[in-house]
Amino acid sequence: MSQQVSRVDTLFCHERGGEYSVAAIRSGERVLQAVLTLNETSAGPRPGKFRVKDGSNERPRRPDTFVEIARRADRIRVSEQTSAAGRAELREMFAGYQLEGSLKTVRTCRLCAQQGRYSPITSETAIERNGEQICPDCARRELEREAGYRGLTAAARERLEELLLEVGDFDRIVTLLSGNLDGDLTKFDEMSATTEAVDPVQVSDLDLHPAVADRFADRFDSLLPVQSLAVENGLMEGRNQLVVSATATGKTLIGELAGIDRAVRGEGKMLFLVPLVALANQKHDDFEDDYGDLVDVTVRVGASRIRGSGARFDREADVIVGTYEGIDHALRTGKDLGEIGTVVIDEVHGIANGERGNRLDGLISRLRHYCETAPAAANGTGDGTTGTQWLYLSATVGNPEWLAGQLGATLVEFEERPVPIERHVTFLDGQEKPDVADRLVSTEFDRESSKGYRGQTIIFTNSRRRCHELARRIEYDAAPYHAGLDYGERKDIEHRFGEGDLAAVVTTAALAAGVDFPASQVIFDALAMGIEWLSVQEFHQMLGRAGRPDYHDRGVVYLLVEPDGTYHSSSERTEDEVAFGLLKGEMEPVTARIEEEAAVEETLANVVVGGNRAKTLDDRMIAAMPTERAVGRLLEYGFIDGLSPTPLGRAVTEHFLSPTAAFTMLDGIRKSSDPVDILAEIELLGEEE
Repeated sequence: MSQQVSRVDTLFCHERGGEYSVAAIRSGERVLQAVLTLNETSAGPRPGKFRVKDGSNERPRRPDTFVEIARRADRIRVSEQTSAAGRAELREMFAGYQLEGSLKTVRTCRLCAQQGRYSPITSETAIERNGEQICPDCARRELEREAGYRGLTAAARERLEELLLEVGDFDRIVTLLSGNLDGDLTKFDEMSATTEAVDPVQVSDLDLHPAVADRFADRFDSLLPVQSLAVENGLMEGRNQLVVSATATGKTLIGELAGIDRAVRGEGKMLFLVPLVALANQKHDDFEDDYGDLVDVTVRVGASRIRGSGARFDREADVIVGTYEGIDHALRTGKDLGEIGTVVIDEVHGIANGERGNRLDGLISRLRHYCETAPAAANGTGDGTTGTQWLYLSATVGNPEWLAGQLGATLVEFEERPVPIERHVTFLDGQEKPDVADRLVSTEFDRESSKGYRGQTIIFTNSRRRCHELARRIEYDAAPYHAGLDYGERKDIEHRFGEGDLAAVVTTAALAAGVDFPASQVIFDALAMGIEWLSVQEFHQMLGRAGRPDYHDRGVVYLLVEPDGTYHSSSERTEDEVAFGLLKGEMEPVTARIEEEAAVEETLANVVVGGNRAKTLDDRMIAAMPTERAVGRLLEYGFIDGLSPTPLGRAVTEHFLSPTAAFTMLDGIRKSSDPVDILAEIELLGEEE
């Protein structure tokens, strides 16, 4: 024993249950842990029993062993938590051996002291817990226990530990696991407002048709920075462009500058394409309000082909606003769209998104073919291209240079955030989310910006049913908003929100792509759309709805995170893991990959539109198309005869059916199955894919 403790830096004593825990520390490591009992003698208190811990056992040693260890200690420390009587007893005992000169009382961690560990703490290092101060290591261990009980994964635990050391209050941190909205704790970071020095282009300097020039001059004197950059990079000279800039920086007007001017000059109509019906309807109404007396405006959405009526769609109009599927259906069915002078494709980064990405990729190729071969396209530029100008818009692209090259466009990139955005995270049970969302909505609606606008909220969730459930739980006026509502209902909600009569809208992905709601706050009730977790691109697109420069001083984003939450049994990650992956994640590069079934579907559409030029259309797609194999499958299925579609193939492509869905339908018809059963089987196929 004397060899084991030949030199001791610190001998630490802590009163516990009438006895004293003893720890001998050398070079920061505990080399001995023991229990000391003092006896009262005629000479004063002296060691009576000394038991050295060996694992879970205690082995008796001579009481004098304790004195030997004390004599070899450079310093003797007694915990502040030891009672006054205990401290006096120890001091008297050490004085009996002339050792009181190296004795001091220190503040230590009680939990460590009880375990025989010496952990001195200071006001800078101590962590408050239940009215006492403990050391950071014990606080971490306690937090680990709490986090394990709550089901938190490593990402959330790491965040809570960062906050624990920063705030120094264990109890405040734990309340975060119950929906605490303490802004100092929930705040993850702030995306600061950024500005880039760009000399503004004056509207009066643009070579616009007089009527168009007057219209723009009535609205503003100069262009916003991204718009000015587009002009400097050849916008008004017909150059194709990929414009990448944050939400609310003015990208849409770039398309309007070129497209409306060309349309009024009679140099071809403007085609403005968006991914969603709700967005198409809003853009149509905006264009009608802004330019309806200068040009005819119409809309072509997916519902047009489903109804088969073509209601509201005028192919002779000067401006056609359409969804990707709506315009693709027009091409697949041989509609004459007339001479197209300008094509604007909004949210072009969607080219990387699964099935819809493949269809957007194919649509761009088919539309380019149409613009080149339509009779009205004879007025080409003479350099091997048509007179059609292509403008691609996006707020979120991880590899813009590559994408611009693939699209044959000049990159116009502008990094600016008009207002700062605070991003907050709070952890809570799924059942608590509606109440927390209600509190956030109410607080924001009661706040008024310096520009005189009340704070309004967009809540993103993962299903239409959840939209209605949450909207009912909001105390102030709120409304669900999704693709299941009819046109009139959506327009009424858009109007009421725009007038400031709604405190919140609760939506699925219908608003993520840019419907213009001037919200100051975005709440993520779920980090999934349907059963799929959001990508970093989708997340940034959605949080970018928070804070508009003409309305608000800042934007606020809240992630309501259920620590062990998932939305499908096949999910390998939980909501807290996904949350911090999104908050810390880098923008993924846009890529275009295509599975064989999708390649067969797109090649069939290219045959229907391009005939014997289908190979050229395939080659123009960004995704690498296995054309020969796809054509072989189409021949095998009886969808084409040579490079001409059969009636079956034409029906399949006009209804956007995959080969598997087509054969499922045919098999059901041949077996005289109930139509509802056939549709259910096709729906199940879609979920499996």
